[in-house]
Amino acid sequence: MSSTASRRPDSTTEAAPATNAVMSTQEIKLVIIGLMAGMFLSSLDQTIVSTAIRTIGDDLKGLDQQAWVTTAYMITSTISTPIYGKLSDLFGRRPLYIFGIFVFVLGSLLSTFSTSMVMLSAFRAFQGIGAGALMSLPMAIMGDILAPRERAKYQGYFLSIFGISSVIGPLVGGMFAGADTLLGVTGWRWVFLINVPIGAIALAIVWKFLHLPRFGADHVKPHVDWWGATFVIVTLLPLLLVAEQGRDWGWTSAAAITCYAITAIGLIAFLIVEARLGDDAIIPLKLFRSGAFSMSIVLGTLVGFGMFGAMMTIPLFLQIVLGLTPTESGFATLPIMAGIMLSSILSGIMVSKTGSYRIFPMTGTFIMACGYLWMTFMTIDRPLGYLMIGMFLIGAGLGQLMQSLTLAAQNAVKPVNMGVATSSATFFRQIGGTMGTAVLLSILFSVMPGNIQHAMGNETDLRGGLDAALTPAVASAPENQRVMDQIWNPMIDPVKENVQKQLDGATAQATAQIPANAPAAVREKVLGTVAEKAHASVRDGKVQVDWADAGQRSYWVDQLAPKMSEEVSKKADEQGAGDSKVEGSTSDTSFLNGADARLTRPFMQGFNESTLTIYWVGFAVTALAFLLSLFFKVPPLRKVSGLQESADAARAQASVAAE
Repeated sequence: MSSTASRRPDSTTEAAPATNAVMSTQEIKLVIIGLMAGMFLSSLDQTIVSTAIRTIGDDLKGLDQQAWVTTAYMITSTISTPIYGKLSDLFGRRPLYIFGIFVFVLGSLLSTFSTSMVMLSAFRAFQGIGAGALMSLPMAIMGDILAPRERAKYQGYFLSIFGISSVIGPLVGGMFAGADTLLGVTGWRWVFLINVPIGAIALAIVWKFLHLPRFGADHVKPHVDWWGATFVIVTLLPLLLVAEQGRDWGWTSAAAITCYAITAIGLIAFLIVEARLGDDAIIPLKLFRSGAFSMSIVLGTLVGFGMFGAMMTIPLFLQIVLGLTPTESGFATLPIMAGIMLSSILSGIMVSKTGSYRIFPMTGTFIMACGYLWMTFMTIDRPLGYLMIGMFLIGAGLGQLMQSLTLAAQNAVKPVNMGVATSSATFFRQIGGTMGTAVLLSILFSVMPGNIQHAMGNETDLRGGLDAALTPAVASAPENQRVMDQIWNPMIDPVKENVQKQLDGATAQATAQIPANAPAAVREKVLGTVAEKAHASVRDGKVQVDWADAGQRSYWVDQLAPKMSEEVSKKADEQGAGDSKVEGSTSDTSFLNGADARLTRPFMQGFNESTLTIYWVGFAVTALAFLLSLFFKVPPLRKVSGLQESADAARAQASVAAE
């Protein structure tokens, strides 16, 4: 029999008879079907919602509140992750997984009836409680039923779920967001309603097939660490809240400082409670005595920091700089998933054949760091293919790390702590991701105004933008109205006034010599001479620039650009990110859609420079993770699954008792 259950935990002993197997290969496959159903539900939801969130915000008249929809879901799913892990160790995986799916589906149904962004945020928070189970328990169950070396046989099934959801998610989300109504229901509401039939099927499959035996726990009275769970919430809720909203509040505002204080108090109380409860703690502190477990957590946190930073900035770059739609940008990020799938499968096969995974934390962080380094050379003129190479490298690194770090955490603890170890690995990776998202987005939007100002001071780009902004046909085009109002009109209106003042002064000086009784032809000749020297025209008896004339416009652009470039650069150095006009243009970038490329280029250039800062930070973090991985002493892989090891231990105890 090929099941992991046919081996004994000690590699020096002979294999146990097949009759001692806890689960057969067929039973394992049925359990995996149940896990795949739940994972498909959660992974599809994430890709669909992220594609349609802008449409949802517009329809509910709360686009500026869309961050709360993401924040609410993230907070509850992150906080519930370690709680599910510990409770599943106490009460079993199946009831907790079923509960998670039920709550997730119910939250989706409630979200369908939202009439405001506040209501949607509340329902998404409820949905996140269920998502915590779908994020943490599948890997714990895999650790229960499969020996580490055998997981590669089933890795492709799980990766196919993520691959399929990554492909159809943006398509389905875009379709729902773009439809006015579907079967009498507003299009975007199907983003959440679609989870109901999918969730019902998943729930039925899990109810039917997810059955896991338990050993050695029936006589033990479970002790639930309610105080620990409470202080997890007290610690993380304000921390995650300020991480998501700190940029808007101000990192040193009263609200932010209050959150810091509550987090500090909650953390101290949590550590005191967990130290007193020992093995009954929701996150037993003794786990961190293992150097392998602690290092896997540190690396996972750093990887999460870098991973989520890329996930947040790359779609923004694709939509803002390359002009892709949300659906198109979703498909454009598929190289990340391709890299994850390919490297996960290949590393899984190597682990299955060799039983060694020491190399993958090193190669994973190294390749991921190379991906970030590649991205630091991105420019707005490079093709999409260049960005895709960087995305693939980041994904290829992640694919090796996600599996190897989970293996390290699971094999560093006893089977009885499999759930809490797995959920802790997921939990700290999410914390790292949340911090990464908050810090990197804060950096992005902090440096962006100053970078845009500096880009405006680039004389080459400024010439092109000025020429377009001073062309009446371009400036008056409907698609350019908003970018003109946001960026160019505040610059060129004073310029036009100054040019006209110069022309009026030259005209006054030239006509002062004309006698009062001189013929009109004399005045017209003088005005013509002034206009010719000034590269202007005479219209209605006045010298003025015909901005529609390419020759006149080109002359004045050549005269104005060097001085304006110097002034803008100087202003950027003096004000940095504090320019209110530029700051306002970064809060809503929809004015870039469809506008003339010459008008938007300085903004694009400034945004690109800002994303390069993010990629440098990502490179630094992953490079640090690589250096730490060189000293990572990974624990040896178990020879059998967690359940089989527990069964063998229970059988040995029974034999001793019988003697």
